[in-house]
Amino acid sequence: MTLGRALVLGLARSGRAAQAALEANGTEVVVADQTLANDGDLALLDGVEVLVKSPGVPGEARLVVAARERGIPVWSEIELASRLLENPIVGVTGTNGKTTTTELLGAMLGAPTAGNIGSALSELVGATDSEQPIVCELSSFQLEDIDSFRPWIAVLLNLEPDHLDRHGSFMAYRAAKLRIFENQTPEDVAIVPCGFGAIPGEAGRVEFSADNELPAEPSIPGAHNRENAAAATAAARAAGLGDDEIAEALRTFPGVPHRLELVAERHGVRYVNDSKATNTAAARRALTAYDAPLHLILGGSLKGERFDEFAGDVARANVVTAYLIGEAAEPLATDLGYAGVPFLFSTRLERAVAEAAATARPGELVLLSPACASYDQFRDFEHRGEEFRRLVQNLSG
Repeated sequence: MTLGRALVLGLARSGRAAQAALEANGTEVVVADQTLANDGDLALLDGVEVLVKSPGVPGEARLVVAARERGIPVWSEIELASRLLENPIVGVTGTNGKTTTTELLGAMLGAPTAGNIGSALSELVGATDSEQPIVCELSSFQLEDIDSFRPWIAVLLNLEPDHLDRHGSFMAYRAAKLRIFENQTPEDVAIVPCGFGAIPGEAGRVEFSADNELPAEPSIPGAHNRENAAAATAAARAAGLGDDEIAEALRTFPGVPHRLELVAERHGVRYVNDSKATNTAAARRALTAYDAPLHLILGGSLKGERFDEFAGDVARANVVTAYLIGEAAEPLATDLGYAGVPFLFSTRLERAVAEAAATARPGELVLLSPACASYDQFRDFEHRGEEFRRLVQNLSG
C-alpha cells in the first residue's frame, strides 16, 4: 500500500503508532492533535489522500466532516494497520469482557494482543512473523471507521447500552460493533452469543454460551468469565487449537488488572478492583460473582445511561452499603433510594475506601465496580484502579 500524504488526527498511542507506520511505509504524514479536530485549519487537508482518525475523535469533528465532504477516506488506526499487516487477525468486540477474552485467547494461541489494549495494532507492523495470528481488541470507536478490515476470526461477546453519549443511540452503537463482521468471507469464522440475531458478512457462524462444556474450568471468578472463556474456547478451536492446550490456558490464566482483581485482604475483608466496570452491565455481572456481603463503590462520570433498572439489581444483590462518588453520585442516589439500597455520599474515592474499610466486617468484600466512566476525577479507568490499589495498600494492617 502506497500513499503520498496522510493526515493523522489525534496523537495519543494509536495516533503515534499510525504516524510511525505510515512514515516507515514512505508516506508523508501531517499530524494534528485531537484539540485541532474542531479548531484546526482546513488547509491541513490539502493534498491528503487519507485521514487516520484516533478513536477519541468523534465523527462530527470539523476536520473529519470536511475530509468526507472532499471525498478523502477516513480510517481508524485499525483499518490502516490491517492494510499494512499480513498476519491473520482475530478480532474481539462486545460491550463487556473484551480485554479478558482477548488476553485469554492470546494466552491460548501464544499470540500477541493489541488494539484497544496494550499496543496499538500498527505497532506490530514488521514486528511479528507474518504467519503469527494477532488477537485484537476492538472498540466501537475503532470499528466505526473501518473500510476493508477483515478479521479471520471475529468474536462478538455481548451487546448492552454503552457510549450513548458518543453514538447517540443503542442502535448506532450496535451497528458500529457489528461492522466487525461485514467484510468476512465464507473462509472466515464469526463467533456470536447463542441465539444472537442476524449479522453482516458471509462468515461461518459459531455460537457460544456460558453453559458450554469446556476442556477445563477457568480460574477467574464469575459466570460472566465462564462466558468469556466459552467465547475464547470457540475462537481457539476455530483457529485449530487442541483442547489440551485450551485447557492449560483456562486453568492457568490469572485474569487481567482492573477486572475483578483481588487487591488485598485486610482483617478478613477482601478488596476487589473492578474499575473497568464502566457501565451498568459490567457492574451487574460483578454483583453476581461473589457470595460474600458487598460494600459497593459506585459512581464516576456519566455516559448517558440510566440507573433505575441497575438500582433494582443492586437491591436484589447482597449489598450492605453503596458508597457514591463522582458526578453520577446524585442520580445514583435517587434511584438507589427508590430501590431501598443504603448508601453514603462519599464524593471521592479515598473517602469511599476509608468509609467502607471502617464498616466492613471479616468475611465481607469491598468492591470497586463503579458502573460509570472515570473522566470526572481520573485520567482513565486504569488510573482509578491504581488509586484504589494504593488506598487499599495504605490501610492499616
